[in-house]
Amino acid sequence: MRKNKNKQAALVFYGKDLAGRICKDPEGPRSGYEFEYDAAYLQKSGARPISLAMPLQKEKYHSKVLFPFFEGLLPEGWLLELTSQTLKIDPDDKFNLLIHTGSDTVGAVTVLPED
Repeated sequence: MRKNKNKQAALVFYGKDLAGRICKDPEGPRSGYEFEYDAAYLQKSGARPISLAMPLQKEKYHSKVLFPFFEGLLPEGWLLELTSQTLKIDPDDKFNLLIHTGSDTVGAVTVLPED
């Protein structure tokens, strides 16, 4: 099996708990985005979904576009422009922006690069 070098991934935390993993895969039949809850998180007593639109489940979520919940974690307006310029990231590259800004979000969910 050929490994996709363009695939990007990040870890999603709910508070201090690893809740899951989000990936961007621009190639292949399922190109787009995937989110999967971590198996240990699903077994945890009191585990909560990261979003009402993404209830706890074992199956992966798939989307052709970045999930609205994660897009909602991104800066907007002038802050998006400033962040994009500072980090030298295209403002339309939402996944890359998420990886670089997801450690400082409003709320309990944070996103960190997998590496």
